[in-house]
Parts: sequence; structure tokens; C-alpha cells
Amino acid sequence: MRAAMESGSRLFWYFLILQILIPTTAIAVDTITPTQPLTQNQTLVSAGGVFQLGFFSPGGNSGGLYVGIWYKEIQDRTIVWVANRDKPLRNNSTGFLKIGEDGNIHLVDQTENSIWSSSNSNQSVPENTVAQLLDSGNLVLRRENDENPENYLWQGFDYPTDTLLPGMKLGWDSKTGRNRYISSWKTPTDPSEGDITFKLDINGLPEAFLRKKDNIITRSGGWNGIGFSGVTEMQTKEVIDFSLVMTKHEVYYTFEIRNKTLLSRLVANYTEILERYTWVPENRIWNRFWYAPKDQCDNYGECGTYGICDTDKSPVCGCLVGFEPRKQQAWSLRDGSGGCFRHDQLDCETDGFLTMNNMKLPESSTSFVDVTMSLDECKEMCVRNCSCTAYSNYNISNGGSGCVIWTAELLDMRQYTAEGGQLLYIRVPASDAGAFFSSFLFGTVKTIQKT
Repeated sequence: MRAAMESGSRLFWYFLILQILIPTTAIAVDTITPTQPLTQNQTLVSAGGVFQLGFFSPGGNSGGLYVGIWYKEIQDRTIVWVANRDKPLRNNSTGFLKIGEDGNIHLVDQTENSIWSSSNSNQSVPENTVAQLLDSGNLVLRRENDENPENYLWQGFDYPTDTLLPGMKLGWDSKTGRNRYISSWKTPTDPSEGDITFKLDINGLPEAFLRKKDNIITRSGGWNGIGFSGVTEMQTKEVIDFSLVMTKHEVYYTFEIRNKTLLSRLVANYTEILERYTWVPENRIWNRFWYAPKDQCDNYGECGTYGICDTDKSPVCGCLVGFEPRKQQAWSLRDGSGGCFRHDQLDCETDGFLTMNNMKLPESSTSFVDVTMSLDECKEMCVRNCSCTAYSNYNISNGGSGCVIWTAELLDMRQYTAEGGQLLYIRVPASDAGAFFSSFLFGTVKTIQKT
């Protein structure tokens, strides 16, 4: 045992001397082995040369030292993943990334103190392991002779930082109890976890929320089989394929790029904005392809309960027929956050429905979902349930299928002019079922089809 410790100590000091004498270089491998650690002056490069892993200091001499992954061929270094984001090495320290005696990846300082590791207390890791950087940007821990992704012992993709890459999963794994989400850097020079998070909520109709701590900034709208109902850019898939995957053990959102030579990333920014970037090789710039919130109606609850937000109207907030503003003075001053209240009472036996086109569905964490029901069956269930306030299709592709039913107040609704959203059927008294939008603050009156 003592001999092994002395051997390990000699190996450490050997690499420390190399660290001092040799300038920073990219080693011609993508893998860390028990006998080949990564020193502070070296980097791993994925097999296809897409990604690079190494040590970096975002704050210069005043910041800590981190292990991160970035695009190799993009000169303006773009960090997509940070191992020790909340546990930096001191700038005057020397770091190594190695496979430890327990088979895990370890970031250690010059005194062999473990700063960060891939260890999982619920999982025993065999000793014959290697760490490999893949062309996807994923750092994986696997058995030396087993490259099957199903058998990875650990992977960085399960622990995102501020960036979602193609193939990454945003959502839940019931086997591990892990919720995979992205969170902003604290500042441009501090990659520790900030206040801005982007998470998938799988209660009711799955949808994603951008939050600052516990406060919702914006939400995606429910998944409708094609995309999130509040993200119109997802309706066309010329470049990117979006998916919501639901299995026995997982519910997650992911995306893939059709042209594998293109680069795209989704980032939760400390400026309280969710941004999708695509790399334009000709101009060598990151183009902001999409972002949220991008207008007033993206702000969560902009028009309150039973209010409809429409950026083509001025002001943007309006009440449904049969409803009036809760706070008339604030409403008149174009603050619609107080929402609307129903002045015509419902009668469960005779109520009808307004058909609203191109709608971002209401916040749906408490909604009822059945993926097998038809729309007619969905309506019948809503009619029988006097607490039902609205219903819609779960999936709008291939003519529509499934059922979503709301029994709470309807919040954070938005209407689009043409593309985007879906049909929403809102319960109203029979006298209002064939009527119009209330024009309290909308400049025009809009006819609504009766069902």
C-alpha cells in the first residue's frame, strides 16, 4: 500500500514538473485514463475536433480556475459546460483532471485535495474506467472497453450549466430522481449557478419556465406535439428538430440539428433572457436566432387571469366576453396584470364555449391530460364537469388528438395573428357563446366562432 502511495506521489510530481516546463498544448487524444491525467497546460480535443476541454479563468487573475468545455474552432471562446462551476480552484493553485482510484473523474489541486468529482454515492464505479470528450460536447465516464452510451457510468450532459446543446435533455429522470435544467452564470466572469433557471414542468401539460429564483419571467406554453404553443419559431423545422420525449422513466425536451455541420445552443443568460444562438461560419459570428421574453406579451401574467394578450392590439390586454377588468383604474392606465373577472354567471347545464384561434394555452400545471381521448370526448368531459373552465387538444399534429382540461382560472393567455398557438375552447354562459371579444382595451371587436 505504501509503495502504491509513493508511486502515485512520484507520478503527481512528474506531471507538476511538466506543468511548469511545457507550454499549454492540446493533446492529440480525447480521453483521460488512469495513467494519463490532464494537466493544467493541456486540453482534450474530441475526435472530430468539434469541442475542447481544459482549464480556464473567466475573471483573469482575479477569478478562479475552472475546467470547462468550449468549441475548438471558434476563436472567441464560448464555454458550454463547466465541471466545477461552484468550486473554483484558486488562481495560484495547480490543477489536474484525473481518474481516481475509485474510478471516478477527479479535479485535484497540487496537494491532491479533490475539488470536484463525478462520484455518485448511489452508484459503485469499477476501476477500469476512462473519461472521454465526445463530438457532442458530452464528457462521459465509461468502462475502458465499453463505448455503448447506454452503459455510461456518468455523463456531463446530466449536469448542464447554462447551455443546452443538441442531444442534451431538459427534464426528469425518475430512475435517478434527477431534474436536468440549465441555469445562468452569476456574472460574465463568474460561472457559479446564478438566479436564472430554465426548467421543464411535467405537471399537467408539459411546459418550460424561465425563472428568476421563484418568480416566473416567461413560460413556453404547453407542448402540443409540434412545439411549445408559446414559441412560434418551433412551428417550422427547416433547421432544428424539437422533441418532447415521454417514456416510463423519463420526460424531457431535446433538440437536434438536421445539418450536423451547423452549431446551435440554447442559453439561460444572467440578463434574465433565454437565447438560442446559431453559428454563421461565413461571418464567424453567433447569430441570435430566437430569444424570450421578446415582447410585452411574453411577460408571465401580463394580462392576468382571463385576460388575453395580443401585441397587434394597442393596448395589448383585453378581456374575454362576459368579463370585466378587476382593477378598472389600473386597466385604464394600461396595467392589465390584475386580470378580468366574470360578470355573467355560468350555468353548468346550459353553458357553451368560445373557440379561440392561435392561442398560447393557459398555464397548465394543474390541468388534466389524457393523450388517448378525442376532442369530442374531451368536450363531453368538460361539459359534465361544472368546474371545467376550458379544454383543448393535447396534440395538434395529424388532425389533433388527446385532451387537456383546465378547472382553475385561466392565466397567461396570448393570441397570435397567424402562425403559432392552437385552438382553445373556453367555457362561457350560453348567452355569450356566440358573441365577441370584449373591447375594453382592444381597439376592435373580434368575432368568435360558437361551438
